[in-house]
Amino acid sequence: MLELRQLQAFYGPAQALFGVDLQMQAGQMVVLQGLNGAGKSTLLKSVMGLEVSTIGEVRLRSVQGQMVEVGQWSSHRRARAGLGYVAEDRRLFTSLSVRDNLRVAGGARCADRMAWVLDRFALLKPMIDRRAGLMSGGEQQMLAVARTLMTEPRLLLLDEPCEGISPVLVDALVQVLLDLRAQGLALLVAEQNRVLMRSADRLLVLVAGKVQGPQPSLPEPD
Repeated sequence: MLELRQLQAFYGPAQALFGVDLQMQAGQMVVLQGLNGAGKSTLLKSVMGLEVSTIGEVRLRSVQGQMVEVGQWSSHRRARAGLGYVAEDRRLFTSLSVRDNLRVAGGARCADRMAWVLDRFALLKPMIDRRAGLMSGGEQQMLAVARTLMTEPRLLLLDEPCEGISPVLVDALVQVLLDLRAQGLALLVAEQNRVLMRSADRLLVLVAGKVQGPQPSLPEPD
């Protein structure tokens, strides 16, 4: 599904990632652990093609089954190829309703996809016409994930998805994510609070932009 080879990332002249290798497959969840500034968010942005320049390989499995180098692609092209990104700050349109936030991300099958998404985030159904700016932090996080799912990603990149929201909504969000994984969605998650770590297929620990210690290898893709 995703393969990183000797990935380096830079903010201008400052290097933030140093030779990161990673391989993950459909239906797997890899959790990135590390202190603030360790490079977790930078790794997600590097995969998505946002805000950083990179050296190394970022390869994504296409719908036809081949591994394709996407490191020089724009973030929009990567999204069309199956990557979905949920930023830590959520980046919602706070003046728009839940419905319109979902519509913004919807494609040709917007109505059908919205029904599918709302079936998984039932909590959003009764607030479909509420402005996003009037929602709680946890409700906004649900909407941020739901909006990204409107793009029909095959790999979901999540930056601190359970940070700063109520335990009840954390439990609901975690259950949705685990259900999606069971349906074949791959999840690459950066988190510091260790909520999803307990369910991860693999942990990647970052220290100062480097992978700490040997990581267990995954089977080669078929």
